[in-house]
Amino acid sequence: MTASERPTVRPTVSHFSSGPCAKRPGWTVQALADAAIGRSHRAKVGKNKLAELLDKSRAILGLPDDYLIGIVPASDTGAVEMALWSLLGERGVDMLAWESFGEGWVTDVAKQLKLSDVRVFKADYGKLPDLSQVDFDRDVVFTWNGTTSGVRVPDGDWIKDDRKGLVIADSTSAVFAMDIPWKKTDVVTWSWQKVLGGEGGHGMLVLSPRAVARLESYKPAWPLPKIFRMTKGGKLIDGIFKGETINTPSMLAVEDQIDALRWAEQIGGLKALKARSEANLKALEAWVGKSSWAGFLAEDAKVRSCTSICLKVKAPFFAKLSADDQAAAAKKLASLLEKEGVAMDIGAYRDAPPGLRIWGGATVETSDIEKLTPWLDWAFTQVEAEFAAKV
Repeated sequence: MTASERPTVRPTVSHFSSGPCAKRPGWTVQALADAAIGRSHRAKVGKNKLAELLDKSRAILGLPDDYLIGIVPASDTGAVEMALWSLLGERGVDMLAWESFGEGWVTDVAKQLKLSDVRVFKADYGKLPDLSQVDFDRDVVFTWNGTTSGVRVPDGDWIKDDRKGLVIADSTSAVFAMDIPWKKTDVVTWSWQKVLGGEGGHGMLVLSPRAVARLESYKPAWPLPKIFRMTKGGKLIDGIFKGETINTPSMLAVEDQIDALRWAEQIGGLKALKARSEANLKALEAWVGKSSWAGFLAEDAKVRSCTSICLKVKAPFFAKLSADDQAAAAKKLASLLEKEGVAMDIGAYRDAPPGLRIWGGATVETSDIEKLTPWLDWAFTQVEAEFAAKV
């Protein structure tokens, strides 16, 4: 079969969005049949559901016993904002940014909190900044996995054990798919709608004992909105980390996340989840290795994400196109695949270089990735025929 021939086999599930992500294999709406709808989250049934969600998350991830885990408002964004607004300002901070979300945290710290002692280490899409420059006597903020660039930190070895500052890691597209060395971190955040394919709107926040000590000993110079407040009278509001959420959670979304966690347990826990994500990356690596037109935005395999897998176009004609035509060609590529019903929502993030972004998290079947690749080649031949004439 040549690349120009229209494939006949389609992915069974064509959902490759980077959030909300594909539901776990076999999911149907019946998974929500036991949801505590119409009941208070403060009632016994609601409390039990929230406790199960927290307990299963803790167990699957292997959190240290002295680390706290809680459900917070406004997805991963809300969780990160809670940490930044509540914890920063006690000492200088080093910010790492190599994609749009990391850039967003830089903006918050420098322009909203207006901290005076901020160092920013940036890298272009597809690369990491020099991690050796980070000073762990200061607070450190970074994204464990850059969702919009497909670049992850290789490990936690670069983080010092004897640090004086706090390590705050936005890990929304890493948790449940990558190893997070918990003792190297003080704040870790994520959202339900990523690796486990849950619904949006709720965030997760993990705090180390060092982070709790900071909360109880340091008062920010700025007022905190109610949904950011984690202390009262200088003491941690520990109910947040026992299922007593700051605002009302969706019990449908809670049920859906419990279902995803039960599925994770059934297939073998964190080890199996990581293996599924890495297998998806390997399937795309095998295809890219033979492709005449596609490459990884993250050229260094050691920092290449296994969840948000970002592709660029390396065909010679593409580099000769204007920036507007490059963007149009990449958009056409993604829209062709969506029109055919074989790949939904795989265009590159709006701030990223033109290309594709294919979600490879644990809920995606490797067989669907393998069925997708001939369609990628077919769609590219259509785009090439239209745009190569422009150069």
